[in-house]
Formats: sequence, C-alpha cells, structure tokens
Amino acid sequence: MSKYYLNYLDELESEAIYVLREVWAQFENPVILFSGGKDSILVTYLAQRAFYPSKIPFPLMHVDTGHNFPETIKFRDDLVKSLGLGLLVGSVQNSIDEGRVAEEKGKHATRNALQITTLLDAIENHKVDCAIGGGRRDEEKARAKERFFSHRDEFGQWDPKNQRPELWNIFNGRHFEGEHFRVFPISNWTEMDVWNYIKREKIEIPSLYYAHTRKVVWRSNSWIPYSEFLILEEKEEILTKKIRFRTLGDITITGGIESDADTLEKIVDEVASMRNTERGNRSDDKRSETAMEDRKRLGYF
Repeated sequence: MSKYYLNYLDELESEAIYVLREVWAQFENPVILFSGGKDSILVTYLAQRAFYPSKIPFPLMHVDTGHNFPETIKFRDDLVKSLGLGLLVGSVQNSIDEGRVAEEKGKHATRNALQITTLLDAIENHKVDCAIGGGRRDEEKARAKERFFSHRDEFGQWDPKNQRPELWNIFNGRHFEGEHFRVFPISNWTEMDVWNYIKREKIEIPSLYYAHTRKVVWRSNSWIPYSEFLILEEKEEILTKKIRFRTLGDITITGGIESDADTLEKIVDEVASMRNTERGNRSDDKRSETAMEDRKRLGYF
C-alpha cells in the first residue's frame, strides 16, 4: 500500500473524528446506530479514537428485526460488554405484536421496511436528538444525496431538497422540539477505504465477512442463506457453498458471493477487483429503482 494512501486514510479518520466530536458538542442525547455490519463497527471504533482515553460518551442503538444472523447478535453483545457501553434495542417483533406494523407475507417477505417504525419509535421513546449512522455516499445513489448532518423533521422523514449547506466543515445541528438529525461520519469513505482501514487497524469483524461454508439457496441472483425464516419454492434447492457477505442485514434478504477470501488481505484484493456495488446482493434494494430513497424519505437509516 502506498504512503499516499496511508495518508489519505489518516485524512478520512481525522474528518470522521471531527464529525463525531461535533455531534457530542451540539447534541444532548446522541446514539450510534449499530447493525453489526462493518460500517457501524468502523464508526464505533472511530468514536473510541475520538474520545480516548474516556469511554464513548453515548450508547449504541440496534433495531432488532428478529431475523438477524446469530453471529451478528453475538458480535454486538460481545462488543458492548468489552467497551462497557449502553445498548438500546428496538424490536420489530414488538412493533408487530403491538399492531404498529403488519408483517409482510409470501416468498419475498422481509422485515426491512418494518424497521422504520421501530427505529422512529425508539428515537422518540429515548428522546434521541442525533442518530449516528455508518452510511457512505458510494453505497447507493440515494445515499449520495446525504450531508454529514442530515436533518429529519418531526415525523422522522428526510427531504433531500431541504438539507442545510455545509461549508468549510461548519455543521448546523439546530432543530425544533421533536426533530432530530442523522449524522454520517464516514460519508466520504469508499468500500475499499473501509477495508483498508480495518486491515491497517486490525479491527475485529464478524466471521460472516470471511469466506466460510454455509447452506444457501440461489435467489435474486444471489446466494441467500438458508434459515428457518426462508420460505422455499418448489424448485429451489438447498446447496452447500463457500461464500462470504459484503454487507449484512436481515438474514432473509442478504445475499452472499462465492469466495475464497478468508483473510483481510484476500478480502481487500477481492473488493479491488469488484465491478458491482456491495448492496448489489441485497434483495430489498431490488424491489424498485427508488427502493432505498423511498425508505429513507420515510425515516430509514
């Protein structure tokens, strides 16, 4: 890796740390939205760097769909314990049981969209005024419209045409009662930047990101993990493949890729040769051309 690239990673790190410190300076009750994926893990690591030697001064918040990878939940709980952090959990199952949302039916049913109501309820119940996320502008075209400080109205909704200018790294977090912000410290990072930084810093990540043998079903041009939540069609066959995941989400919609990348070095080399985005294996993003933006407007991450 070139010296220039190492310096570039240092610049991205400094920018993210600056944003995280601005959050602590401007908001009363921020949280880190934690999914157990590499980006939210990176944000948590950067928060450690930002406030060292003190602990991270705000808790993690996780929206539990009930359809998670078991490995993700274990990683979350181990991390919270090791860092001595608070953990706030919003349960999609509770939202369903309380009649706040209705569960989708059928083969392609997912709880992904149901997370919106659960997240907004958790933000309101815990009086959160800033939710820090791991979104990056290179992930998906809707995310490219985000600012570092992304305003949400009193209904938790996002209007891409009504965002505040960010000139010379000056961020405006002022808001009325009931409104809140989503903040994205790693907006300017790419997938390659994330992996190179994880490799450089030796950051621990879930085993799901490494190539491993797993039972899967070929669906929507991806290897979907077989689980108790997956409804199989008559012609679908359960196979055993060596795969890994580039992005993590609900187990019913997160597609894997065939891979032999079982080390960070191999993952970096593999990602460098990829020509499709990491969310290309997420079936929830394939529902329509504007699937992500539609969810974001309603209050999605």
